[in-house]
Amino acid sequence: MSELTLYGTGRRKRSIARVFLKQGKGNITINGKSYKDYLCRDTLATIVMQPLVAVDSEKTYNININVQGGGLTGQAGAIRLGISRALLGVNEDFRKILKEKGFLTRDARKVERKKPGQPGARKNFQFSKR
Repeated sequence: MSELTLYGTGRRKRSIARVFLKQGKGNITINGKSYKDYLCRDTLATIVMQPLVAVDSEKTYNININVQGGGLTGQAGAIRLGISRALLGVNEDFRKILKEKGFLTRDARKVERKKPGQPGARKNFQFSKR
């Protein structure tokens, strides 16, 4: 895997992440910024690193990520899925580890739409008998 670039797509809520994985020293950039600067919360940075930690590859790959849509939490989830899918191209044996931890499962939950005659998706106006 000299100059081979591996690709993975991740989605969560409204976020879409395109992940490009290359052999390197462990640099992770999201939209041109360092991942810690972009995500700005340690919990979100931890979520992004989970698949790499699971397969003991934190300092093995340079990762370039383009992400758009949604908020930071959705973007972090999308990035995690994208990294996990890209790692499968490195070694198919990683599938068992990543699947076991749930990193290859797409989180299908989305925001429920607002219904007519109600102020929100589930909330109703206050009922008055008279």
